[in-house]
Amino acid sequence: MAALLEIQPIAGSIPRPAIDDMAAQQIQPCAAIRQVAPEGHRRHTECARSIDQPERAVAAGQHAQPLQPHGTTIDGIASGIPRLNGRVDVDQLHVTIIPNVNNLTRTAVMSDAVSGAALALMIDHTILKPDATRAQVRTFCDEARQHGFRSVCVNSVHVPFVADQLRGSDVRVCSVVGFPLGAMPAAVKAAETRAAIEAGAQEIDMVIQIGALKEGRLDDVRDDIAAVREACGGAVLKVIIETCLLNDQEKRDACRLSVEAGADFVKTSTGFSTGGATTEDVALMRGVVGPDLGVKASGGVRTIEAAHAMIAAGANRIGTSSGIALVTQTAPVAGSY
Repeated sequence: MAALLEIQPIAGSIPRPAIDDMAAQQIQPCAAIRQVAPEGHRRHTECARSIDQPERAVAAGQHAQPLQPHGTTIDGIASGIPRLNGRVDVDQLHVTIIPNVNNLTRTAVMSDAVSGAALALMIDHTILKPDATRAQVRTFCDEARQHGFRSVCVNSVHVPFVADQLRGSDVRVCSVVGFPLGAMPAAVKAAETRAAIEAGAQEIDMVIQIGALKEGRLDDVRDDIAAVREACGGAVLKVIIETCLLNDQEKRDACRLSVEAGADFVKTSTGFSTGGATTEDVALMRGVVGPDLGVKASGGVRTIEAAHAMIAAGANRIGTSSGIALVTQTAPVAGSY
């Protein structure tokens, strides 16, 4: 017994850190998907209902692996394949094809229907307000554990406390660096990065030197990112380019420089300037960095509809203080970002 599904191809990525995570967890990219009826740019597919029927199939012209009981992870994005009595509940599955990267098979994952645990694994649960108290940060850590968010993102002063609160969980510790202005020497950002990592940070979100970019001092911008990249070691590096302050060419330059300097993600916004993420900017950024880097949408992503729009545009990480509202599909708390 099978059910028809719809695949909507979008740009996507499996960054190097995700591939390492997948290997460590023995998670294989997989999908029991078979195309049955092309329809313009959309394709209807047929998927085996049960993991007891791991037929080999074709997804967008490429052979897919048999469906695995544990589902699929792409940069921490679990496919969230619904199950009914231990079997895959295909009737509830909505998937998107992520392009083949580094010889990995194309993989079916949820897209604009992504919700619950699958969406949670795309979220950096974020508390960056300057008046954040330890009690508030503890609440964010508790929520991240409960809902399975990808990380808790905090200012570097909170990293030791967050690392202690999240110890023993799968939730990662994310620290911002040079936040929110980016207007300090690269050596200072590198020092803050090293301190954050020594305290337990596993991911770093840095702000570029925005003024240097706007002046056309591209080597300085690249060197700034590269200094933090070196200080990161094996930690994930996301580069905040603050899209609301840039024209389209500057956005392209910032993304290109991030790639050249060895970043793992480009990120739209701090959430503390004149604007946040837009689908247009996410699509532009994805177009520049291609499938090998992550794109993080942050700033103003407060509803499930906004999150779905960002994912459809090419984002594979969401930075928000409204994570609870997204995964529970409830109204965001006033003052969230």
